[in-house]
Amino acid sequence: MSAHDMGAAHGHHDTHGAEPHGSLRGYVIGFVLSVILTAVPFWLVMSGVLDNATATAFAIMGFAVVQIVVHMVFFLHMNFRSEGGWTMLALGFTLILVVITLAGSLWVMYHLNTNMMPSLHDMRQIP
Repeated sequence: MSAHDMGAAHGHHDTHGAEPHGSLRGYVIGFVLSVILTAVPFWLVMSGVLDNATATAFAIMGFAVVQIVVHMVFFLHMNFRSEGGWTMLALGFTLILVVITLAGSLWVMYHLNTNMMPSLHDMRQIP
């Protein structure tokens, strides 16, 4: 019988220094919050509470960001203590790269559309 087997036989669990995973209560809270954060934007769209489509889109994006945070905290167990804060540092770096990529893509597409697409007036002059 190895030392690991003896530790398991005596009720000791070898977690290798990892943080304990969430409890059932934490998972239920995360699930309920996720359902609410999905149902409210669905209701906003289906009921037409917000008359402006842009305001509705921004509200949906706001709920999406909050839902991402809920998933990271309650299901991925990300916090500033886990793995010495390296998970949050990696998340910050990833978010910076995503913002740069999205902003650059939107900037390029806008300028391509503005500078490369012929106007309707130019299209009428083509034989």
